[in-house]
Amino acid sequence: MELRIAHLYPEVLNLYGDRGNIRCMTRRLHWRGIDYYVDELGIGSVRQGAAGRSLAQYDLFFIGGGQDFEQEILLEDLGKGMAQEIRAAVGDGKTFLCICGGYQMMGHYYETADGVRCEFIGAVDLCTVGGPTRMIGNYAFRLGEESGGSIVAGFENHSGMTRLGSGVKPLGKVLRGYGNNGQDGTEGVRAGNVFGTYSHGPVLPGNPEFCDEILRTALVTKYGHCELEPLDDRFEMAAHEKAVRRA
Repeated sequence: MELRIAHLYPEVLNLYGDRGNIRCMTRRLHWRGIDYYVDELGIGSVRQGAAGRSLAQYDLFFIGGGQDFEQEILLEDLGKGMAQEIRAAVGDGKTFLCICGGYQMMGHYYETADGVRCEFIGAVDLCTVGGPTRMIGNYAFRLGEESGGSIVAGFENHSGMTRLGSGVKPLGKVLRGYGNNGQDGTEGVRAGNVFGTYSHGPVLPGNPEFCDEILRTALVTKYGHCELEPLDDRFEMAAHEKAVRRA
């Protein structure tokens, strides 16, 4: 077994050590004897109708978080082929983990507090509007049953208020904190095999069950089945429990 992983826009979207999610996924694959390959695909990696790299060869995608300005500078590149490739990969059932700004980018648009609308990828039925309140702090949420049902502890820092479309499920239910918008008790999105969340940190090292759910999803999609060997997660779970108490 092997997974081919694409890290999208690593030179721009990497707040709060979000790159550590790649490290966590690859170590948990390595400990189980599962091969992996990681490619960093930055600005200019994909071009529509020109020589460039296609996303069809990858099994698992990671998009980290970024500030409003950093998201805006990606709009031109998204329009040159990357957005089309991402939509195709989502349609093919490929697995995505998208954090904060990367999560917002998967939706239709982000509208700033000043009323400026940035049209984004439109791969997932959601939209985000800048709000007056900075939603920041340690928080916790419980994943939906389709995502394993475990509790995730993380750190959020955003003013964007995300609303999901009527046919789209949240990734989980907020236990403490703000989540998608601080109003409806939802956090993130689970749309097909897309996992979107506001949780920085990085989120996966202290939430090994969540990490394994993402890896399992990608492996099942590629091979049709997957039995992940249990790992000794005593240290990871100790960190997890402390983070939950802190939240």
